[in-house]
Amino acid sequence: MKKKIICILILWLGFLGMSQECPRLTNPANGSLGVPVDVTITWPPVPGIIGYLVSLGTTPGGGEILNQRSAGLTNSYTPEVGLPENTLIYVTISLFLFGEPLKICPTESFTTADVTTPPVCTNLSSPSNLESNVDVKSPLQWSYASLATNYRISAGTSPGGTDILNNFTTGNVLSYNPPGDLPQDSTIYVSITPFNENGDATGCIEENFTTGNAIIDCNAFFDPDSGEIVPRRPPSDLPSTLGLCSGQASTSYTTPDVADGYRWFKVNDDGTETLISSSSTVELTELGSHRYEAYNIITEGSFSYECPTIVTFEAIQSEIATITSVNVERLADGKRIEVFVSGLGNYEYALDLREGPYQDINVFNQVTEGLHTIYVRDKNGCGIAERIVERELTADDFPRFFTPNGDGINDYWQFIPPEDTNEVQVVFVQIFDRYGMLLTQILPDTRGWDGTFNGSPLPASSYWFKAKDNLDNEIKGYFALKR
Repeated sequence: MKKKIICILILWLGFLGMSQECPRLTNPANGSLGVPVDVTITWPPVPGIIGYLVSLGTTPGGGEILNQRSAGLTNSYTPEVGLPENTLIYVTISLFLFGEPLKICPTESFTTADVTTPPVCTNLSSPSNLESNVDVKSPLQWSYASLATNYRISAGTSPGGTDILNNFTTGNVLSYNPPGDLPQDSTIYVSITPFNENGDATGCIEENFTTGNAIIDCNAFFDPDSGEIVPRRPPSDLPSTLGLCSGQASTSYTTPDVADGYRWFKVNDDGTETLISSSSTVELTELGSHRYEAYNIITEGSFSYECPTIVTFEAIQSEIATITSVNVERLADGKRIEVFVSGLGNYEYALDLREGPYQDINVFNQVTEGLHTIYVRDKNGCGIAERIVERELTADDFPRFFTPNGDGINDYWQFIPPEDTNEVQVVFVQIFDRYGMLLTQILPDTRGWDGTFNGSPLPASSYWFKAKDNLDNEIKGYFALKR
């Protein structure tokens, strides 16, 4: 039975190792020519992983087009705005493995086709065609038009009108945020023309949607019923940087803000955004720029509106601190404690209270004698390290009695270091009888005193000790020998 279990374990480990080997591109295959610019890139699924990262570049291993975009567990990726034509594209797939560093697979490549025709038409995705009660602050978003490298938009309050936008060129993006609010309670007509170096898409239809009433003022307002100034936007304490903690495929972060709703976006290299969470908690998987929204919902009449607070932040590499050493110096006005740490994070320090207050400097002055704990917190959210700081030994840290009767229990008297201090050690201990005669001296790495003097057992009585620690402090006390 034991041999069978071992065989199964070996087979399972072998399968796991094989399952996490780097995949090869299946579409397009490595070295392919004339690949469509709107190709969906695929590869075989890799069992046993927790996610893929995809990089696309024009240099080997580069990310000029797409830099380590998360694909989740989907073994394919379709570039949102297509790929540049007649270009050698390099593809790098990376694997997230549980509890292991990111595995970067060998780069493969293919060459895109030379586009010789104009693109096809597109359509509004948000607001959608004929949608009603649209927020007047809504951005215009549309679907990718195959072969397009740019778009022109016209918008107006009448069919074919251009009083809002007149043939505005957006670039190779899929959204546009008008500089001001759209007219309220109006039908908005929008035409989008994709184009490339070969010409414009033809036959594209005009679409329309209807806006609601104007957005309310999201600034604080005076409430006549309570007589108070009421904020409509939620206050935010989100920091400007959050850490992706080393050794983890993702880092979870929960905002301290109180709001009706939340949104977290990854800001992509091309300026577009990808929604990654719509709750108070986000799983960060990529370094770089992000945007966060906390919003309250305000209702007036039959309309509800969002009043958002927006924070941009960077996800940076970070980790929990390692406390390498603590230096304690005794001065006339108390102890001076200096903490030394290592790590990738941005750290702050607290004394005795895990919840703080924290300070940026690593020195504490005028610290009283006794037991203290240092806390080191990563400002980027990767955790808190702690360490007990040395305290002076007292007579209470030494045994109060022993029973050298040969039963194997408590037969020797010896100092045992307490668990709550790791900075102070006993160098030696001297033992005296009640009249002050030195009986023996014991060292910390011995079994201790067996209750004899010159080989003869001493009677049950009280005995005295004098100990010296590595800080040159002297500790005195007594203990009982029981027979």
